[in-house]
Amino acid sequence: MWQLFLFCLIIGFLFLILEMFTPSLFFLNFAVAAFICALLSFLIQDVFWLVVIFSVLSVVLIFTLRPLLMKNRNNNDTKTGMESKYVGKTAPVIEEIDKNKGAISIYDERWQARNIDDGVIPVGANVEIVSYDSLIMKVKEIK
Repeated sequence: MWQLFLFCLIIGFLFLILEMFTPSLFFLNFAVAAFICALLSFLIQDVFWLVVIFSVLSVVLIFTLRPLLMKNRNNNDTKTGMESKYVGKTAPVIEEIDKNKGAISIYDERWQARNIDDGVIPVGANVEIVSYDSLIMKVKEIK
């Protein structure tokens, strides 16, 4: 009994390792099926039926779980980190901004900023953060 459990567990981990090297969300389905078969090996000791269950689960997961994961993976509406906290927000200029220098203040933090348009943005003006490049905010003046 424990040999089947261990075998299924090892197969599951091998598929997880394959998924790490080829992040296509394909081998993950096989890993999940193998882990389920590992749990079922306590109830079913026949290798034939475990192989059948593994095969059926793999096919079902490829057609159900993979599209769901791919949809969530390609969802660009969910912003995290810098995207959600800074991009699209307005901030006051605390140091005159042009293409090469300048600074803004947002959330009581001082950030280096660069104007994406030509010209100079004076101190006291409000800007919108358009994007960021490392620790430099790309901004445009709000008129």
